[in-house]
Amino acid sequence: MEQQLALIRNRPFIFLFLGSFLAIIGFTMFFMTTTWFVISDLGSASSLGIILIAITVPRILMMAFGGVLADKLKKTTIMFSTSLIQGIILIFIFLLNNANQLSFVYLVILGLIFGTLDAFSGPAGTSLIPKIVEKNQIKQANAVIQGLGQIGFIVGPIISGSVMEYAGVTTGYLVSAIIVLLSALFMFPPLLKEGSVDNTVKQTPFKDLMEGFSYVKASKFLLTGILILITLNFFAFGAITIAIPILVETYGGSPINLSYIDAALGVGMLVSTAIIGIVKIRRRGLTSITGLIATLLVAIAFSQIPTLYILTALAFLIGFTMTFVSIPFFTTAQEDTDPRIMGRVMSIVFLAMNGFDPLAYASVTVLVSRGIDVQQVILSFSIVGLMIAITILWRGRTFRSYKSNY
Repeated sequence: MEQQLALIRNRPFIFLFLGSFLAIIGFTMFFMTTTWFVISDLGSASSLGIILIAITVPRILMMAFGGVLADKLKKTTIMFSTSLIQGIILIFIFLLNNANQLSFVYLVILGLIFGTLDAFSGPAGTSLIPKIVEKNQIKQANAVIQGLGQIGFIVGPIISGSVMEYAGVTTGYLVSAIIVLLSALFMFPPLLKEGSVDNTVKQTPFKDLMEGFSYVKASKFLLTGILILITLNFFAFGAITIAIPILVETYGGSPINLSYIDAALGVGMLVSTAIIGIVKIRRRGLTSITGLIATLLVAIAFSQIPTLYILTALAFLIGFTMTFVSIPFFTTAQEDTDPRIMGRVMSIVFLAMNGFDPLAYASVTVLVSRGIDVQQVILSFSIVGLMIAITILWRGRTFRSYKSNY
């Protein structure tokens, strides 16, 4: 409780989580508005897959370099700049749609730019946390920020679904643009007071990049945790993310139904994040593996249900179990990593968390376009992921037995 009170009194931390909270709301609104626009107006699941790939593929290509930049420059400057530019992009999308000029090509191009910016802001924000809080507060800080993030994942879809239901897609883009620009305001560098840059070693960006990969390669704990995140995001979360709007359309739902499912996912994440923030978890490695297995089991159930209301309940369970995978590993990586190389390590972790989503989008899109039922695709993905998770539980002794001192 004392640590939580100390965080509340930490002004830079307050501004960081407010900026992150608004950024997530804006992004989820943009994401949901775009998925509904493509499914309803363009009427193509394959087009949706391509656009989602365009938004997320730059994370794969640029995430590692985003970590290099986060170690070389002020992280607050990176976060402020990326949010500001993303807000401007959303205004441009709003103007195009308002003029009935928003096309598939425009969404692909602007999605590429949007995703590229995310590749820089993610590692910067994550590696900033250890600089503005005490080491024994890192888990609580992650829980607070990710908890607010989950609230953002709840609020964003609700706002987006309501705005689209009563005011249309165009207004949805406008509201998301305003919220993202507000997030940039809270990330204004003088408000966060970051401090000096830790990495003062002068070497080429390529050597910086290789140093980060070498650091991760030397750690069995980091390698196993990264494999767990890849399994989670490719075989469960990535596949289900693109399947949800397709299922809503298939079963005759509306934007409100889509917002309910997305919000349920966020509520599940919020509840489990609150639990993690309160309960002291010693066996973090075992907790991550157990959370992965539980998520994949719920995903298997998700693949068997033809009712939107039950799918909404299962989305809550998926969100609940997923958080037990990511936060324990994420916190340990932040606690144990050399601050000088924090940005690069976090960029590789972020790559595992987000970079494999587009591969899942592409795989699901191709299979659905060839006539395979989307829920059968989810079933196949979940079974393969479960086999990998059980293998990690069996073979990953170092990761499984890791105990935290905080």
